[in-house]
Amino acid sequence: MLVLLGFAMIAVFMVLIMTKKLTPVLALIIVPTVFGLFAGAGLGIGDMVMDSMKAMTSTAALLMFAIIYFGLMIDVGLFDPLVRFILRKLGNDPAKVVLGTAILAAAVSLDGDGSTTFILTTAAMLPIYLRLKMSPVVLTCVAGLANGTMNIVPWGGPTARAASALKIDVNDVFVPMLPSLLAGIAVVLAFAWLLGLQERNRLRATAPEIWEVPDTAEGFDGGAPAGGSGTGRGRKGTNPGGAAPAVGGSTGSGVAVLERTEDLVDDSDTAMADTALDPNRKTLRPKLQWFNLGLTVAVMGMLIADLVPLPYVFMVGSAIALLVNFPNVKDQATQIVAHAPSIVAVVSMVMAAAVLTGVLTGTGMVEAMSAWLVQIIPTSMGPFLAVITGVLSIPMTFFMSNDAFYFGVLPVLSETAGHYGISAAEMARASITGQPFHMQSPLVPAILLLVSLAKVDLGDHHRKVLWRSAVVSLVMLGIGMLTGAIGIG
Repeated sequence: MLVLLGFAMIAVFMVLIMTKKLTPVLALIIVPTVFGLFAGAGLGIGDMVMDSMKAMTSTAALLMFAIIYFGLMIDVGLFDPLVRFILRKLGNDPAKVVLGTAILAAAVSLDGDGSTTFILTTAAMLPIYLRLKMSPVVLTCVAGLANGTMNIVPWGGPTARAASALKIDVNDVFVPMLPSLLAGIAVVLAFAWLLGLQERNRLRATAPEIWEVPDTAEGFDGGAPAGGSGTGRGRKGTNPGGAAPAVGGSTGSGVAVLERTEDLVDDSDTAMADTALDPNRKTLRPKLQWFNLGLTVAVMGMLIADLVPLPYVFMVGSAIALLVNFPNVKDQATQIVAHAPSIVAVVSMVMAAAVLTGVLTGTGMVEAMSAWLVQIIPTSMGPFLAVITGVLSIPMTFFMSNDAFYFGVLPVLSETAGHYGISAAEMARASITGQPFHMQSPLVPAILLLVSLAKVDLGDHHRKVLWRSAVVSLVMLGIGMLTGAIGIG
């Protein structure tokens, strides 16, 4: 009964948020409450949720002050030069912008912290997406894929958990998986390019007021068309032909050419007006650029060194940033209030997620689901337990925490696999291939932060990212099998 209720609860939750029948916060509260009562939790459901919420408080504090800190850094202009650099390198081609998003997210993910990755990626790229009228869902999809794939680095968490649970060296788990990691990143970049091409094609039809090309492609050399019959680069409404201008034409070789009506990298232009990177915003502090950069480097260094709890690092960093950049008390209060919507959005989802995790754990659903999955594997499939573990890691790490999977399920599977000549290291390697899918789970605070900062509905994000992340996970598993990192007993 607990197994059926557990899977039914997760299925109902996913259907409700993906069909937008309920917001994620309401679904995270209402669905587990109903199913928890059916599971016999009774009045004890309150204690289950509160115990889970206590474990979430440090995460909520981390996200709250991280939002304040990086929000301040955006306001004072720390990331403006980075965005200008990206624009100069990527131009205004949506395909290149999306590909750049994947590369940036993958690079920043090397610090092993998903929240930091998503904050920096969103800060740098979201204004560009909004200005080009690109879909922010593409940003969250690509950033989520890149970070999930990079999440198998030894200092990222899952690999260390798997090694600890099976009492093996972390290098024995990670190093043989490097080909799988590279293959996963290659698939992510391919998905990013294809999504960028889709955005390019969509903008041709839906945003003609932002994009223009010559009326004819013949003789196009990057400026005006031959013979002067086209409009070339111009302002909105300059197309005399009556037809809506398209995003891109094609040269003789069939390559799409994109022309923007405004130059995004020109600070004197109004291209970034009304965005988070408005060059005329009153909060800019150009004289404090080096101080803010040094402070941010120090905060990142403390994150990597892990000398003190991360929430405290961001608390102190936010306090120093506010004090130095906004010495006036009223300005300090104004800055905190300015970021309140983002804080409320993400912290409320983290607290609501405590209801789901509390019910799953407190009612015994997680243990029952894990035991059932282990029992249904037939003896004849024993030699394939490493591959089965890799496949199971995709849904199981989505529906439960990494701790529950790696410390609860993996040791049982590994013990069984040992009877078929499959080593603990092979089982650990297989178990981490589901991380690209895991990182999209509503139980992962970082993904809630990503969709909140990008103002994207979690259901929209899931519709675009889930099948792609499953493909990345399966490719990583397949490459692990081909290279011998994940064997068959």
